[in-house]
Amino acid sequence: MPSRVDDVAVEFDAGARLSARHYVGADRSGPLPTIVLAHGAGAGQRHPFMVAFGTGLAARGVGVVTFDFPYMEAKRRVPDRAPVLERAYQAAIRAVRNLPGIGTHPIFIGGKSMGGRMASHVAARHAAAAGPLSGLVFLGYPLHPPGRPDEPRDAHLPDIAAPMLFVQGERDAFGTPEELRPVLARLTAPAQLMVVEGGDHSFAVPRASERSAADARESVMDAIVAWVRATV
Repeated sequence: MPSRVDDVAVEFDAGARLSARHYVGADRSGPLPTIVLAHGAGAGQRHPFMVAFGTGLAARGVGVVTFDFPYMEAKRRVPDRAPVLERAYQAAIRAVRNLPGIGTHPIFIGGKSMGGRMASHVAARHAAAAGPLSGLVFLGYPLHPPGRPDEPRDAHLPDIAAPMLFVQGERDAFGTPEELRPVLARLTAPAQLMVVEGGDHSFAVPRASERSAADARESVMDAIVAWVRATV
């Protein structure tokens, strides 16, 4: 279990605040990395998927900070436009850098689906404002809308300088590992792909599978921590 979960206030536009949660990493030797992890389009930071990753990664020694985008904070269903989401993500990074004991340690960013895509936008388009990033972690990168592979969302990825880890379900309707591989081959920064065998966009596996969705997620978290440790 994480040593604790702290509430964090993220200062946003015109004095507005976004709520965030800091899953403080369990004590481990060496500098403690932290991942800023953004939620997907349909559910906020308190969704079981986000809580599971925050809790599980922190228990493994990697701190996690989650936050709600403005539309989720306002309890709206439709996501904000990309520039607003990007500004919110930058505000979350600033808040994390100001947390006691974190500013000098490695900081990664990423997220679930849309949250990961916004992290990639920040790293590609606002690198100077974001500050030094040790890497990015994508939990189901939305390469294209379901059923529309002719609308790719990868043009900005080659502009990212930090290492990247793509965790992709074998059956992901937003982009299969096979669709991602040629994209990763064009990147200049180091990029690693972890395939969740039988997994969908949220890494759920078929009922007939020999392992459960929980088992699959545990394996994903083990791989993330190993990658983070090897990257810093």
